[in-house]
Amino acid sequence: MENFGQVALLSIFSHLVFIALAWWALQSIRLDKLLKPNHVFQARLLYILLAIVVGSSVSNFFLDYLSWSRQLPLILQYIQLVKI
Repeated sequence: MENFGQVALLSIFSHLVFIALAWWALQSIRLDKLLKPNHVFQARLLYILLAIVVGSSVSNFFLDYLSWSRQLPLILQYIQLVKI
């Protein structure tokens, strides 16, 4: 139970960091060539939504990988119990 606060804080921090990184990376793409002229608000909203989708996906992968790596020692304990 005491880990829930730490996990929540790590998840929030991870999502924010990866969304910021996705925003930074998306700035290198010239989407203005694909968008209609004079639709600045829609273009900015699209960048924000893309940054959230990409950043959240990468953050979820990172958090899942971290969780799985923490669970690996449990497999070894289970194998040792089964052998007994």
